[in-house]
Amino acid sequence: MARKSSSALGSSSSVEDYLEQILDLINTKGYARVVDIASGLNISQASVTNMIQRLDAEGLLKYEKYRGLVLTTAGETLARNIMHRHQLLTDFLKLLGIDEQVIYHDVEGMEHHISPPTLRAIEALTSRLKRQPALLAKVRKQSDAH
Repeated sequence: MARKSSSALGSSSSVEDYLEQILDLINTKGYARVVDIASGLNISQASVTNMIQRLDAEGLLKYEKYRGLVLTTAGETLARNIMHRHQLLTDFLKLLGIDEQVIYHDVEGMEHHISPPTLRAIEALTSRLKRQPALLAKVRKQSDAH
């Protein structure tokens, strides 16, 4: 399966990281500033400014120098989907009893490379495991044995 092109934006995983960080900041602080995005992603403010300008050009956010930024409807929808994917993978691995540090590392690696059909399967399995504690206990016991 061919990887989706991300036009002039560079790697799609980096775009996703930015959008996820921006939405998280907006949800927690009410706004997202370049300095906060840079801090959250552990990168330079200049790099953030460059990406923000490109995301603006792509119609994913509106950026006004010295005033801040807001996600467009398209940008917010994409960011919410990214956050949902991240949370679903985190919940799934937590259910399986995986250590928090391992979960963080694994989700950061998986979230940008998982296909929609695989994600739907994990969502269905997570839902089933939450409703069937006995099955979950069997799965956890079997995975602990290995």
